[in-house]
Parts: sequence; structure tokens; C-alpha cells
Amino acid sequence: MHILVTGGAGYIGSHTCLELINSGYQVVVVDNLDNSKEESLRRVERITGGSIEFHKLDLLNIEPLDALFSQRRFDAVIHFAGLKAVSESVQAPLRYYHNNITGTLNLCNAMCRHGIRNFVFSSSATVYGDPEAVPIREDAPLKTTNPYGRTKLVIEDILKDLHVSDSRWNIVLLRYFNPVGAHEGGEIGEDPNDVPNNLFPYITQVGIGKLDKLLVFGGDYPTIDGTGVRDYIHVVDLAIGHIRAMEKLKTGPGLAVYNLGTGVGYSVLQVITAFEETTQVAIPYEIVGRRPGDVAVCYAEPGLAEKELGWRAQRGLKQMCADGWRWQKNNPDGFR
Repeated sequence: MHILVTGGAGYIGSHTCLELINSGYQVVVVDNLDNSKEESLRRVERITGGSIEFHKLDLLNIEPLDALFSQRRFDAVIHFAGLKAVSESVQAPLRYYHNNITGTLNLCNAMCRHGIRNFVFSSSATVYGDPEAVPIREDAPLKTTNPYGRTKLVIEDILKDLHVSDSRWNIVLLRYFNPVGAHEGGEIGEDPNDVPNNLFPYITQVGIGKLDKLLVFGGDYPTIDGTGVRDYIHVVDLAIGHIRAMEKLKTGPGLAVYNLGTGVGYSVLQVITAFEETTQVAIPYEIVGRRPGDVAVCYAEPGLAEKELGWRAQRGLKQMCADGWRWQKNNPDGFR
């Protein structure tokens, strides 16, 4: 099967491309390289011995996107491309709405024009907002606390309406919790531009000496130690979840929604402690004020994915720490 992967040079995209190739899929990637590096794909090719056809392309540009669909026949699309930082989205909401929603509309319109109706969407646990109860099930109320999450929720609604309008569409919505870690070989991993927005690359960059200390946003949440609690999932487990979603598409599921998480929540301070114990590297930190858009506690009920996809997270927090640190040590400047 030939799979188009949008945003495939990014953190989650590159790991998913690796698993797709290892599972026998033919992969074509489009990415505008706004927050990713083409080097990640070259390394995936080296690790797997496979090949990836890459096109530097922005989904906001309709003509080259449509030309690609005219030149290639795809069996399915996995859609990662989009801006993804909660705090940045609060500062630049119009940019997030335009990029994420318009890009997805352009992609779906191109798929419609070329008769492709198999779609896996990279959604997010942010669609649950500040949850009423944890662990969070797929049928929990949907509400968001920031523009990034609202773009994901709007796109989910668009895809649901698309399926209602044409039942030939098969769509899997994957709601990620908090991806961390890296491929065990240490050749690909998370490589953010500038100061990281996510906790784990922030920790590893402090550990390697690129940053002086970790800023912990919020120490007065109603949690075990006052810091935010999240469901951290190893990026390789997350990537394998996409392979299971591809297998689900082959059964003609219509529209399906799954949480991809571990079902266990860890606080920021617990993650710092686990990292220090795993790596023997001290992480100095300072607790500062809360960030707009953040919530206190968020972790998954992942049972539906296990029941219907045969998928379950296999890697624990210590392996996430060890693999993420190996990537950072081997690549102190990322892919540069």
C-alpha cells in the first residue's frame, strides 16, 4: 500500500514512517520543514534500509498539493502536518486557525478530487479540555482550553461531517496524550526549534547543558505535588498505534476514535525524578507561574484501542527517559 504522510519529517511523523516501512508500506512524505528536518527521513531510510519519497510542500499551497495527487496514487493518508504548541497558540491564534484548519481543508479537498477516502488524523487529548473525570474515555465531553486544541476539535468535526456526507470515507481519529522518548537506536528523536514547548526535550536540553534550568509552569495545581499531571507515551508505541490504525482502515470502519495513551498519569516532578534516576543526570528547575491554556490533570483510558485495534503501550517511563536521553546525548544539536 502507498501511504501519504503529511508532516512526516517531524517528531511523531518520522517515527511513524519508520514503523510503516518496517511493516511493508510504501511511504511518500510532504512537509514544509517549518519545525522539522529532512535529515530525519534520511536517517529513517538508513535505519530501515527502505526509501521515502519526499516533497517539500505546504498544505496551504493548493496547486502543488493537487499536482502530487495527480502524479501519485495513494491508498491512504496519515495527517500529522500542523502547528502544535499550546502556549504559542494562545499568543498567535489566527496563525494556528489558518494553518491547521485551512491546510486540512485543502488536503481533504484534494483527496475528494482524486477519490481517496482512507484517512488517519493526528488529533490530541487537548480536545477534552479540562476533563471532568480521569481516566478520560473517548465518549467524554469535548471542550478545549486553548486555540491549538480548538483547531484539533474543529478538524475532528469537519472529518465527522465529511463521513456523514459520504459514507465511503473511512476515518480514524487518534487522540494522542503526551509523546516522549525516541527510537532506541538514538538516531531520530524530538528536535524542536528554539526553546522547547514540551517538557521532555526541555529536560534533556537542560541535561546536556544547552539550557541552564527547567522552568516548571505551575506548582499549585490540585495534584500529588502541585505540578501538572500528564499521560506520557513512548513515541514508538504511538507510532505503532498508527500501524494498527492502518490495519483498521482495511476493515472499512467508517469513523472511529481512539485514545493513544498509557492510562497512567505522572506529575512534572515525578518525570524529573524518573529522568534523574534513570540517567544519573541532575536537572535543576524552578517553579514559575502557570501557563495559559494548561490543565491540572490529563490521562487516558486506553481500553478501547486495546479492544478494537489490538494496541497497548508497552514502554514505561524509565525507557522513555533512557531512549530520549540517548537521542539527546548522540545529537546534542539535534539534526543540525
